[in-house]
Amino acid sequence: MNGPSVVLSAEGLSKRFGGLKAVQQVSFKVYAGEILAVIGPNGAGKTTLLNLLSGVYRPSEGRLTLLGRDITQSSMEARCHAGLGRAFQIVRPFGEMTVHENVTVGALFGTPGMRLAHARELAQSLLERTGLAALADRPAHELTLLQDKRMEVARALATQPQVLLLDEVMAGLRPAEAQEAVALVRSVRDSGVSVLFIEHIMPVVRDLADRVVVMDQGQVMAEGSYRDVTSNPLVVAAYLGTEPELGAGELHA
Repeated sequence: MNGPSVVLSAEGLSKRFGGLKAVQQVSFKVYAGEILAVIGPNGAGKTTLLNLLSGVYRPSEGRLTLLGRDITQSSMEARCHAGLGRAFQIVRPFGEMTVHENVTVGALFGTPGMRLAHARELAQSLLERTGLAALADRPAHELTLLQDKRMEVARALATQPQVLLLDEVMAGLRPAEAQEAVALVRSVRDSGVSVLFIEHIMPVVRDLADRVVVMDQGQVMAEGSYRDVTSNPLVVAAYLGTEPELGAGELHA
């Protein structure tokens, strides 16, 4: 019996900045219908990895495939058109444009040749999905942090990705707001979009991730379920900076 198909595959990705090895021989797969978390202490190389995946950086070594297509040397725009979307940690909306217009821009960028009327319809449907329909005509600069995060996800979804990259979208949210964001990410996966996300809030990782990849010093040091990786002595040591005692318990970041 065949398992789930691979939608995104990294093979031996490395990135050097002069003498600094920011990412070293990182390999992993994202499967259809999966939510994959990438965690690690500060400076582990997580954001550099996300920049390699999305095309901000080109790898020094390695190969990246999306839906079976080699995108290692593709531009950010080409990766977006091929089905890779990204929502950023720091949201930079077009502040004087409305929320609806911001998401419409995402739709037009993601699908070359899309008619404006279709882009507007897609944007409206995404605002409804992300709980922002009532704010569609409000200038983006008036949004709260949680609303900003929702709009950022809506803009990324407007590009109609098959795989969505999320960069610490829970950062700065209160616990209740973070749980709303968790529900939103689950709904994205349930719509057929695979998700890879970076996160420091361990309860969010626990509640959301199907699998977890742990990075430290630019390398993958563990991979598996949340329970598996948080009980791994090497992972505990990387987070706490000490050799863990037996039964050290759950990590908190």
